[in-house]
Amino acid sequence: MNRNYIFLFLFSVLMTVSGLAAMPPLDRDEPRFVQATKQMAETGNYVDIRFQEGTRYQKPIGIYWLQSAAVVLSGQGAEAPIWVYRLVSVLGIAIAVVATAWTGANLFGANAGVAAGLIMAAVFATAFEGRDAKTDAMLLACCVVAQGALAQIYMASRRSEAVPSRLRWLFWIAQGAGILIKGPITPLISLLTVAALFAFERDWRWLSKLKAGRGLALVLLIVLPWLALITWKSGGAFLQQAVGKDLMGKVSQGAESHGVPPGFYMLTYSLFMWPFGLIAVGAGLQGINRLRDDPRVRFCIAWYIPFWLVFELIPTKLPHYILPAYPAMALLVGWLLTLSPQDANAPLKRWQVWLWWATAFGLGTVTIGLAVLCIGAPIYLSHTFSWWSIPAAAAMLAAGYLAFSRKLQVPVSRIGAAAVCAGIGYALLFGVIAPSLKPIWLSPAIEAAVKANRLCDTTVLASAGFQEPSLVFLVGTNTVLTDVNGVARHLLADPACALALAPVKQEQELNGVLARQGKSANRVAMIDGINYSSGEKMSLGLYRVVQ
Repeated sequence: MNRNYIFLFLFSVLMTVSGLAAMPPLDRDEPRFVQATKQMAETGNYVDIRFQEGTRYQKPIGIYWLQSAAVVLSGQGAEAPIWVYRLVSVLGIAIAVVATAWTGANLFGANAGVAAGLIMAAVFATAFEGRDAKTDAMLLACCVVAQGALAQIYMASRRSEAVPSRLRWLFWIAQGAGILIKGPITPLISLLTVAALFAFERDWRWLSKLKAGRGLALVLLIVLPWLALITWKSGGAFLQQAVGKDLMGKVSQGAESHGVPPGFYMLTYSLFMWPFGLIAVGAGLQGINRLRDDPRVRFCIAWYIPFWLVFELIPTKLPHYILPAYPAMALLVGWLLTLSPQDANAPLKRWQVWLWWATAFGLGTVTIGLAVLCIGAPIYLSHTFSWWSIPAAAAMLAAGYLAFSRKLQVPVSRIGAAAVCAGIGYALLFGVIAPSLKPIWLSPAIEAAVKANRLCDTTVLASAGFQEPSLVFLVGTNTVLTDVNGVARHLLADPACALALAPVKQEQELNGVLARQGKSANRVAMIDGINYSSGEKMSLGLYRVVQ
């Protein structure tokens, strides 16, 4: 059994390691997280969370502490490159994969656990989040550990068996860690699961096995020390911004231009559960048909559906919000392997057949789309053909083909083969193809231009027109994000050393402001490309004052 967990841990790491160093910081969320962590290393303040001079109180401290630990262990301090910060996400996905397999093995058997772990290691959602240095990979780990422990406590109580104390401690530690990572999400998924089970069974008695009094005390012990410190240090601003503005804003309205009507997660499911979305839907539909027969299946359905419904109803939507529910679907695939072929492939109801075929269409569309992306992106964006595109596209097509099966029960060998093909495709897409798309990576190009034209160790860049967080992380915490007038003032304040970035179309305006002080700007470099965050084509000039 332990060999399975070691294998899945290493397999998960292998699935996410490519591209960690090659991919530049991904605007906008990732650079905000890593820059706040970088400033902790620069200042030695590991309590407050700041982005440049402003506060960053949208999320608790957990992910910043974990990233800080990675930075310290790297020995590079504040100069640590982006891949160091991303190692936390690699670890989070690997823990989630092993925890999924552990849950599956205890509910349905070792073979089911391996199948569920392989699926979670290879879906697009974890492949992406494992390469993105923010909260969601480690949050997934906390959620799966908590839900896995909860599932085993639930099943032990139904069998009138003693509940090992380690399961209770795991559950409550995961809850506390999850709160420190991303606030209420880990408790929410467990509460929704419990509520759905009660609605079906009308039985609360098994919850006494959780020893809630001791458990909540442990959660408070984990969460309260930092919460008290940041509340005192911020004068209550953390709670006001994190709860009053960020959390309530997302629940009540579409925050940060991410307001989307219900149905969004149904539409994005085929991409983020690729290539196993169809296999998982088939297992889920059979699970719904056996909801009354098997409490293990009932737990998985209670894990997935309420969480999905709640997030469909919340106005603010991003694809990764639903990630903590995906392991439940992977577990149902493992469960289906325990049935006889006749039972596993029993006919579906008419509406279920329609849903299955709609998901099959989604699988085919996403598979072809990823293959086209591998080939077309370099041609469209860089006007070059990458020979790596051929094996990448072939791997995507192979993964999609292997994951498409008319039978609902799919053997572990086929799941493993699809996972390996998907992993090859991810390795080439994230490790080779995406980093080669130079026009979309403006911040690294600006960083290179600044280094090539830096006259002083104290040189600071002021930027107008391009103000993405990745620029601050790559060029320096002191980078000034301003407008053309601010750029001019920056150059005049330190004419010997200062550098400024501004759109070339505003060069005349910049020189007009400088001319009032008898100065002019010399363009020392030009950076052309696309700001993928806004979709805007940009032509930026790097300037210094003519001496």
